[in-house]
Amino acid sequence: MDNSILIISTGGTFNKIYNKLNGELEIHKNSKALKKILKKWNSKFEFFSIINKDSLDFTKKDRKKLLKKVKNSNFNKIVVIHGTDTIDKSAKFIAKAKLDKVIIFTGAMKPFSIEPIEATANLASAIGYAKLANSGVYISLNGVINNYKRVKKNREKGKFELISKNVSKQ
Repeated sequence: MDNSILIISTGGTFNKIYNKLNGELEIHKNSKALKKILKKWNSKFEFFSIINKDSLDFTKKDRKKLLKKVKNSNFNKIVVIHGTDTIDKSAKFIAKAKLDKVIIFTGAMKPFSIEPIEATANLASAIGYAKLANSGVYISLNGVINNYKRVKKNREKGKFELISKNVSKQ
């Protein structure tokens, strides 16, 4: 499936919706945000949801489950929607498998249900990059797209940034 893209939704802020009964943001298990975005596009994508939790709650077992889905997929281009707090840990975990695939991690700092522009832009950037990139594991957030080792969350500024090649030796 050389030009097709698989989108795997694992939860994260991207998929959170406001529950008016308890006043909390909860992860929508059916990827309502993703379905709404993809409905507007002419391209066809295959997607499914797994794990469905905040990335702060991810375990090694969750990352193994994600790796198994990525590894066993017939797709060579995969976009993973993931929570931003531990996106780097999951990207590093997947990268250790040294798969001959393009794997782009993306997400959102604000839920699509509250602020759809950021989530949509991040997903669109990830999909566009997946179509052109060479095999490897990448992170695409806030207009920054690069190898997972070079994209980091700046918690003070509330955004993702590109870091120097010499800084990270992960």
